[in-house]
Amino acid sequence: MAVSLHHIVIDTYDLPGLARFWCGVLDWRVLSEKAREVVIGPDEFAGTGICFMPVSDPKTVKNRLHFDLAPDDQETEVERILALGARRVDVGQGEAVGWVVLADPEGNEFCVLRPKASLIAFRDASAPLGP
Repeated sequence: MAVSLHHIVIDTYDLPGLARFWCGVLDWRVLSEKAREVVIGPDEFAGTGICFMPVSDPKTVKNRLHFDLAPDDQETEVERILALGARRVDVGQGEAVGWVVLADPEGNEFCVLRPKASLIAFRDASAPLGP
């Protein structure tokens, strides 16, 4: 039996607000918007999308799962994402790393990496281990 990753689900207080933020970050669009679910993706036939589901309990600890974004230009992308509503956060990453840690408007951490050529060319060998 074959299996594929369909959605990554993010719990949120503000379904349309957080969906719009991530659409802006990823240059995706809202594919489906219901009272208890908003789905975004590059298009409706893409392999994987993000589904936002409502919750009432607040986020209280660092994420156990996060996105790593690999832009063409890290510095420019960080500034663009900050302008969309993200903020810089410190999760203990230190200064000498090849990524910038940000949080979306609801505090979900994610990283903006230096440009990458492949999934296994993940980090500069001289940088300490991190995300």
